[in-house]
Amino acid sequence: MSTTMIAAPKLHVDDLLTLIDLTQDEIVDIIKTAIELKKLHKAGQHLDVLKGKTMGMIFEKSSTRTRVSFEAGMTQLGGHSIFLSSKDTQLGRGEPISDTAQVLSEYIDIIMIRTFEHERVVELAKHATIPVINALTDDYHPCQALADLMTIYEIKGSLKGQKLVYVGDGNNVAHSLMIGSAKVGVDCIVACPDAYQPKAEVVKIAKKFAEETGATIEVINDPIEAVKGADFIYTDVWTSMGFEDEAAERIQTLQPYQVNAELMQYAKDDYSFMHCLPAHRGEEVTADIIDGPHSVVVQEAGNRLHVQKALILGLLNK
Repeated sequence: MSTTMIAAPKLHVDDLLTLIDLTQDEIVDIIKTAIELKKLHKAGQHLDVLKGKTMGMIFEKSSTRTRVSFEAGMTQLGGHSIFLSSKDTQLGRGEPISDTAQVLSEYIDIIMIRTFEHERVVELAKHATIPVINALTDDYHPCQALADLMTIYEIKGSLKGQKLVYVGDGNNVAHSLMIGSAKVGVDCIVACPDAYQPKAEVVKIAKKFAEETGATIEVINDPIEAVKGADFIYTDVWTSMGFEDEAAERIQTLQPYQVNAELMQYAKDDYSFMHCLPAHRGEEVTADIIDGPHSVVVQEAGNRLHVQKALILGLLNK
């Protein structure tokens, strides 16, 4: 296939660490490029623009969707990927991430990392001379939010003015959703208990961006009030990786925030249910909702593949 059929998104950044790094136009450009790449994928066609390019995939947290989507994405773009778990590399034996960054920069063309502390991604990008993609940290999940915004765009045909409500633990997914929504004009309401609110500094950043786009960014306690008139209802697991010792307490505190039929009666009749997966049916969401007619979780998960391909193209071909 001709390499000129789809233009790479024009990005001004060298890395993607958070959606703070991208402009509104860049986010929309990634989404529109991803939609074109998805059309090619559905037609059984792929670009071959990254022949000879290699991605290093560092995993300090386990994954299904992240690993498969990035690895498949590089293959579909004509490139190659190398899986690097902390158990199989010197990172697991205490090698400084700065050394890893500099050495990998001699071997490969781009790095994605899925890890715990956000500072590790920042440190990796600081010392690498090749692009770095944050595939998840305890604070941010930008690639997931890009896929979420792509899904909203596909369903509604627009982003500005849509109402997205996140219910549950104000975690890394909530952080990236607020920032991404604010950047593109989506109204984003986070409903959560006081004990599990998003970080105040992230809320402040999102509200600042919202001033420029006219979006509404709110954090409230009442899930019923939050979902009234919602176009999209989103939740995530109550106990993320690294917080397993808090599971019992989290389940008890977050129980009133379960996404179920009783809560959904306050949303719009044509609402869509979203979840980044994996899901714990019977905890943060009931099976009738996630497996029901309003659920778009499979479409949402599938879009990870395409926004990440668009992002890779933008970072490698800017």
